[in-house]
Amino acid sequence: VVALAIPYLDLVAFSLIPLIIFQAFKQFSDGLSMTKYPMYATILANIINIILNYILIFGKFGFDEGVAGHITVRDPMDTETFWVNPMGRSFKQVCVSDLIRVDHDGQIVEGQGILNGAAFTIHGHIHQSRPEVIAAAHAHSIYGKSWSSLGRLLDPITQDACAFYGDHALLDDYTGVVVDMTEGERLARVLGPKKAIIMQNHGHLTVGGSVEEACWWYVTMERSCQAQLLAEAAGTPQPIPKEMAAHTQQQVGSRLSGWFSAQPMFDVILAEQPDLLG
Repeated sequence: VVALAIPYLDLVAFSLIPLIIFQAFKQFSDGLSMTKYPMYATILANIINIILNYILIFGKFGFDEGVAGHITVRDPMDTETFWVNPMGRSFKQVCVSDLIRVDHDGQIVEGQGILNGAAFTIHGHIHQSRPEVIAAAHAHSIYGKSWSSLGRLLDPITQDACAFYGDHALLDDYTGVVVDMTEGERLARVLGPKKAIIMQNHGHLTVGGSVEEACWWYVTMERSCQAQLLAEAAGTPQPIPKEMAAHTQQQVGSRLSGWFSAQPMFDVILAEQPDLLG
């Protein structure tokens, strides 16, 4: 575990390493404390810095819409809880002290702030039903919610869109703001083992084995929605043949690809705000 933990931010292109760290800590979590095991505090601090950076990236890209939008990450020790940005704080202004840790009952167990009910209902059920999911991302970005109004899956009309070929789901109706627990359960069930879901008349949500992976899928899905909207406005897009789309999905849609593709975004935000890592 020690070898895997040093340091989390400098891990090279191995997308499963964050998941391995989480699973290793899960095995030894009973009775542990940050005082007795300071390595937990180090790993947690690195993970918190990562989620903070991607929240700020979402703000930079204009994904915030009022109080909507949330990124969650599973706690590395208490894996039945997750960290999330609080409701009412702009993506552009969130800081480490704003983040809150929530359990599967919707109780805030660490930090102060307002818990977004939809964040708990949606993300809580996903984290609970998908133990391999470390992070999930959702916002009300313009192209994702525009595409969702069509009630369709994305077509493989570009190489980037192929990342989602056969690997995203559609929740094909709208039942209001997702605060009802049964709706959260239904959403997690429709998502199944896939990396993304389009929620009709709402937007899209993505998951991953790391914060980086989940956030990259969100960003590239947003852009894929934009590309298809533009292409269909201009004419009739010619989709990539099914066999080639499936082949390309294996190349650009893997966990490793998702994790690695997110690194440039991380580098840019650190260059622009060098004090983020303290």
